[in-house]
Amino acid sequence: MKLRIARHTNDLEKISAFYTSILNLEVLGGFKNHDYYDGLFLGNSSFDWHLEFTKTTETTEFNYNDDDLLVFYPETLTEYQSIIDTITNNNIAFLTAKNPYWNQNGKVIEDPDGYKIVISNIKAV
Repeated sequence: MKLRIARHTNDLEKISAFYTSILNLEVLGGFKNHDYYDGLFLGNSSFDWHLEFTKTTETTEFNYNDDDLLVFYPETLTEYQSIIDTITNNNIAFLTAKNPYWNQNGKVIEDPDGYKIVISNIKAV
């Protein structure tokens, strides 16, 4: 089974820059004016998943809960530290997670839309 997580955004360029430069994802593809939607796919060709972000002329009102998270599990400690260094070097604030588990087992940040992201320092189960 493959997985795509799709979400609307108000700024595709800002979202693309964030996920590619901060989390090291690649632009896998995209589309323009497909039934009034523009979109892009972010991930890595070796992953069984990717993120899809779409945009229309309609402004999205975001309503995320502090427990709505994207959790990324770097494969190695070196990859984890590289992502944390990139976050720090880009002056992105680390946040306190509502769920204490993530404060002990990762770092929490927000993407440009305000969606919470965890960079976990443990291996995925």
